[in-house]
Amino acid sequence: MGIRLDSASAFQGAVISPHYDSLLVKVIAHGKDHPTAASKLSRALAEFRIRGVKTNIPFLQNVLSNGQFLRGTVDTQFIDEHPELFNLRPGQNRAQKLLHYLGHVMVNGPTTPLPVKARPSPVDPVEPTVPMGPPPSGLREVLLREGPEGFARAVREHRGLLLMDTTFRDAHQSLLATRVRTRDLKRVAPFVAHSFSRLFSIENWGGATFDVAMRFLYECPWQRLQELRELIPNIPFQMLLRGANAVGYTNYPDNAVFRFCEAAKENGMDIFRVFDSLNYLPNMVLGMEAAGRAGGVVEAAISYTGDVADPSRTKYTLNYYLQLADQLVKAGTHILCIKDMAGLLKPQASELLVGALRARFPTLPLHVHTHDTSGAGVAALLAAANAGADVVDVAVDAMSGMTSQPSMGAMVACTRGTALDTGLPLERVFDYSEYWEAARGLYAPFDCTATMKSGNADVYENEIPGGQYTNLHFQAHSMGLGNKFKQVKKAYVEANQILGDLIKVTPSSKIVGDLAQFMVQNGLSRADVEAQAEDLSFPLSVVEFLQGHIGIPHGGFPEPFRSKVLKDLPRVEGRPGASLAPLDFEALEAELRSRHGDDITPEDVLSAAMYPQVFEEFKAFTAAFGPVECLDTRLFLEGPKIAEEFEVELERGKTLHIKALALGDLARGGQREVFFELNGQLRSILVKDTRAMKEMHFHPKALKDVKGQVGAPMPGKVVDIKVAPGQVVAKGQPLCVLSAMKMETVVNSPVAGTVKAVHVQPDMSLEGDDLILEIE
Repeated sequence: MGIRLDSASAFQGAVISPHYDSLLVKVIAHGKDHPTAASKLSRALAEFRIRGVKTNIPFLQNVLSNGQFLRGTVDTQFIDEHPELFNLRPGQNRAQKLLHYLGHVMVNGPTTPLPVKARPSPVDPVEPTVPMGPPPSGLREVLLREGPEGFARAVREHRGLLLMDTTFRDAHQSLLATRVRTRDLKRVAPFVAHSFSRLFSIENWGGATFDVAMRFLYECPWQRLQELRELIPNIPFQMLLRGANAVGYTNYPDNAVFRFCEAAKENGMDIFRVFDSLNYLPNMVLGMEAAGRAGGVVEAAISYTGDVADPSRTKYTLNYYLQLADQLVKAGTHILCIKDMAGLLKPQASELLVGALRARFPTLPLHVHTHDTSGAGVAALLAAANAGADVVDVAVDAMSGMTSQPSMGAMVACTRGTALDTGLPLERVFDYSEYWEAARGLYAPFDCTATMKSGNADVYENEIPGGQYTNLHFQAHSMGLGNKFKQVKKAYVEANQILGDLIKVTPSSKIVGDLAQFMVQNGLSRADVEAQAEDLSFPLSVVEFLQGHIGIPHGGFPEPFRSKVLKDLPRVEGRPGASLAPLDFEALEAELRSRHGDDITPEDVLSAAMYPQVFEEFKAFTAAFGPVECLDTRLFLEGPKIAEEFEVELERGKTLHIKALALGDLARGGQREVFFELNGQLRSILVKDTRAMKEMHFHPKALKDVKGQVGAPMPGKVVDIKVAPGQVVAKGQPLCVLSAMKMETVVNSPVAGTVKAVHVQPDMSLEGDDLILEIE
């Protein structure tokens, strides 16, 4: 009421010609007084939807919110005296962008590739009941009051066994390829805050979640941390920090690691589990110093492999772990952690290792992390607790077992009524598990149970980390090796031996996995790889590891394999990050603002520092499609069905009612028109059909019997082309870089000669053996 429209050339559904009258429509508002009329007019202007031409709506909204205008004391100098009226805020255009996203998924399929054909569950999980009022106080209150040292003292003096819940990070990284969205974490977060205040911590950040949030879920990882902190104020948060790698797969300048830890602490992080994939002490000490200087609790983690109870395993012995622990304690850790990434810690070894550490460090809290891949995880944790561990890692029952952590319910029940009683209410664990049982169905396409039906003791042979298992399987599917995953697991064992029997945890586990898939893709055995090392185009991660980019492995690099692969390539001596120049954060922020505008936050700058390309792709996605976290998970993954009606809550009080109506035929330009009904009005979106365009475009294959034709060694996207037609190249010279699911491969020239033709361009997607270039 109180709004009148005098239409000129505009009406609902009108298309404006290039020669439109500058007055589209006149809006008149009236109310009981001037401010009321202005308020009605401002709302009316906000509800106009005009696309493709600029309007004066942002200017008029600034006028209508100006105090002098609302008082009615304006004169002819009003605009001259208020230049801020021209600080125009562009519209968010969220509804149109969401329709564009939904249309894109309907036409081209999921933006987050689904590795198997399983469909996400159509039923959302029911959120458990949460009592009114604030949650009870927890250990975070001790940390805020007494600091890291006082917190560690309280943990050591605590009676009973403390649990860390990994459901919010490592559990879904291990079972669901790290694909769980913030939306589904937030829905159960208040229940966790009220029901499990006695937890040692919740692991909910760091590790693979940081880049996957941007890369596949199109979310800001910092926003996840901020929102969860608001919902769970009473339980300490814990993250996984890869030492000098921070949350990346390579080393960063020292100041970047320190700045990252400061920002994490400011945004709500409490405990930093610091590890290095090679147990390389200089890298670990840098991460420990960064976390400690930020004010966090430093939990130094010894990455475990082998079997300390087996005298035939002579590389990683009990003495090796005790000496490493001595050095970490001297470096100032608050808590000492045993990080068993693959679930290799058998009960006897657990008792032996924890017992030896407890005897050597009687006042230091001990924390044990393992995976349940073999099925022996609960037994290993109970043995660790009886030997003196203060904290163990578990996941809620529905997200436990197999490559995840042992069951929370099992540990609570097994310790109830004993000296190790956790004090957690078992019936609340059941409610928590019920939520996750339903939530897990939303991520069925990523669930490891699609191929892994139970725990498997072959982990004692292949030593694949639980957090890598599903990612490796997903990666194998994307490279066309899904039906050869058993061969990939066998090749993983051989790749590990080729590289010198590494401690395998990100990023070293990724290096072993990349080499394993490379071997299967190209039909190579260990003997083939070692014999042909000088001529093969190895994955970039393997080459950089041998150069020393992530540190020095225990026992040194494998020779002569290293020298054969590297030839004349440079080698890093000592701690890799020590030779890197400090990152100029001011210059990086200025560069980002020039590209993306002034809404760049300090956290965005750190995201760009950690993952430059991934961050740029994330910003490009949000610019095109807006924030998509308001979509429920099934719609986000696979889009709506034709004739499906649903609601999307943009924010509290702003709900879109959408119906997917139809898909149009393929037009000459390779586009399809997608029709929706939005809040009762017809909307259509033009979407480029990339699948149809790909089918229309035929890419030639490299002929293996023609010596100068270079084909793609794996499916992937062209990242960089390093040569041009007419250029003279030497044998082994890099020609281009391909990327597939975090794995980059440098394609080297098989012969010396002159580049005759280049058949690819950056961002082009290739299948295996697609012709890249020809050399004469």
